[in-house]
Amino acid sequence: MYFEKHTSNKKGNKNPTKRKSKKPLQGQKGDTKKNEFEWKRAGKTSMIWLLILMAAIFLSGIFTSSEQSVEIQYFQYQEFLEQRLITSANIIENVFYGEFSTPQSIKTKVGVIENVSKFHVILPFIDREEKAEWDTFGVNYNFKTKSIDWTSYFLNMLPWILLIGIWIFFIRRMQGGGGGMKNIFNFGKSRAKIWTSDMPKITFDDIAGCVEAKEELKEVIEFLKKPKRFQKLGAKIPKGALLIGPPGTGKTLLARAVAGEAGVPFYNLSGAEFVEMFVGVGASRVRDLFEQAKKTTPCIVFIDELDAVGRHRGAGLGGGHDEREQTLNQLLVEMDGFNSDQMVIVLAATNRPDILDPALLRPGRFDRQIIVDIPDLNGRLGILKVHIKKIVINKRKVNLETLARGTPGLVGADLANLVNEAALLAARKRKSFVDMEDFEDAKDKVLMGIERKSMILSDEEKKVTAYHESGHTLVATLTPGADPIHKVTIIPRGRALGVTAQLPIDEKHNYSCDYIEGRLAILMGGRAAEQLIFNERTTGAGDDIEKATSIARKMVCEWGMSDTLGPMSFGKKNEEIFLGREIQTHRDFSESTARMIDEEVVRIMRKAQNNAASILEKNITTLHTMAEGLLKYETLNSKDINRILEGKKLIRSKNSKPRKKHPRLRRKPQTQKSLSEISSTKSNDSAMSKKNTKKS
Repeated sequence: MYFEKHTSNKKGNKNPTKRKSKKPLQGQKGDTKKNEFEWKRAGKTSMIWLLILMAAIFLSGIFTSSEQSVEIQYFQYQEFLEQRLITSANIIENVFYGEFSTPQSIKTKVGVIENVSKFHVILPFIDREEKAEWDTFGVNYNFKTKSIDWTSYFLNMLPWILLIGIWIFFIRRMQGGGGGMKNIFNFGKSRAKIWTSDMPKITFDDIAGCVEAKEELKEVIEFLKKPKRFQKLGAKIPKGALLIGPPGTGKTLLARAVAGEAGVPFYNLSGAEFVEMFVGVGASRVRDLFEQAKKTTPCIVFIDELDAVGRHRGAGLGGGHDEREQTLNQLLVEMDGFNSDQMVIVLAATNRPDILDPALLRPGRFDRQIIVDIPDLNGRLGILKVHIKKIVINKRKVNLETLARGTPGLVGADLANLVNEAALLAARKRKSFVDMEDFEDAKDKVLMGIERKSMILSDEEKKVTAYHESGHTLVATLTPGADPIHKVTIIPRGRALGVTAQLPIDEKHNYSCDYIEGRLAILMGGRAAEQLIFNERTTGAGDDIEKATSIARKMVCEWGMSDTLGPMSFGKKNEEIFLGREIQTHRDFSESTARMIDEEVVRIMRKAQNNAASILEKNITTLHTMAEGLLKYETLNSKDINRILEGKKLIRSKNSKPRKKHPRLRRKPQTQKSLSEISSTKSNDSAMSKKNTKKS
């Protein structure tokens, strides 16, 4: 795509409108709900168990208090025995548990205890004389063995049980919260999800725009279904296929289509699910994953975002990452240790193949590297046809080919979002179907951003913005070979006060020096218009100057488009693999060469500014007309710009307001006449006709 957005930075510190994009994979919605911890339900359960525990303690207290006995001294025991106040007793080892005939008051170290019915005393020994004494004073006694008091044991152990239970609970939540693991001992187990037949099924008919990738994957599925057809010629099954492409091109969607078409067990998981803070856990999960896969052959294992675990080993600011490298080593061993007869295929997807370890990309592990690129015109048309099946459209007014031509560079996810935005706009307007106007508005929203009509600009800011965008538009229209203007507006969109959008007619993959110089002149057209009309510089051209300077430096240092320095490349890039981005550039040239590079960049920028200024000076009348049209209508499309260039006057209502429709007057319903009335009217008509003939 070659879509340019010219941004005015006069807006201050206003933040762009944030969009929420949340698209979970089908078949995982229920899993995410299942893995979420239900605090409300857990709170209710905890309260119930707490009430049960309190009731148990209360009841045990009642039962134990009714049988509670008071310890007395031996001399008190002798007095009560001689007074014949002890009726019965139980002797457990050397302890005498007695019961009074009537409640007594007992004096203890603490004080006097009233109404004591039971007591116990420790006897030094029990002999025949002691038994004879009990018989003499009429005591009914029994000998018992010591029993375990489980209630007291449980109450003593209860705090420790609660502490251990809380510790296990938090350990399980920490170790299993990310993937929903249910047991602490499954920490090293694989978290792969098996794609079952009851999940929403996607086939290759639901995917468009990547013909070659579909053919490669169809061959893999055909091998799984009919292996003898290939094995009789000596062919072996590919051990792995790596899907490579920019974000949003449909790599994961292709994997889901493989799951729907293959008819074999399909394990899917993310590369980030292997890596944990503990060294060795990722390697254990890799081993468990492939052990499961070997038990269910033939099968397919899909690893999404492979770069999370497959980055280059030994790279980074600290010299590497032990857990990730051990996981990668185990993955390399498992993939290379497969037998061809096992028919286990590893399917992976990434948008950063440049940071993957070379050992992972070699044949024998990933035999096929399938490119899933940005779709062309036919691909975009096919994608739109797939997505419009889910919405109600007006087939007479919607032209999908025109829409596909106007969306160059958009990937499948962008086109799906565009169709959804069109349906939302139509529903907001309470329409019964989606027409072409809704698709155009959705396209502008996706490409240029949402309109911020609530943002209030002063008349002076509107005038400066109108001339700024008119400068871009006029230079782009009069520059040979430049992309045509799609739309220009001074309504703030996103972070920009005004936007000038260009869309190419044909798909472009290679750009000439003249085209790039024209591109620089278009970028400098806004600043040139400000200086020509207002004789001042504003911050609105900040984004344009930044883009133009970057392009001019690439022309000199990377593309060899400088006549002074010649076809040479300057500045070797150092890619930091661990961070996944470029953090510095190695300087491999001298100070004099650096001065020449800076002078050449300044020369190219000055040339672009002079070209833009000369075009605007020659067509200053058209510049004024275009700016007045923007101030009046706020948005101009390609047809309006062509009318201005032809010298014609714009004729349309301000702000494109639709005309008011006057309600039609309904006719009064006529009552049906009877046969006699019809015959009488006919006779009257015939009489009137006779009179008219006589008069004539």
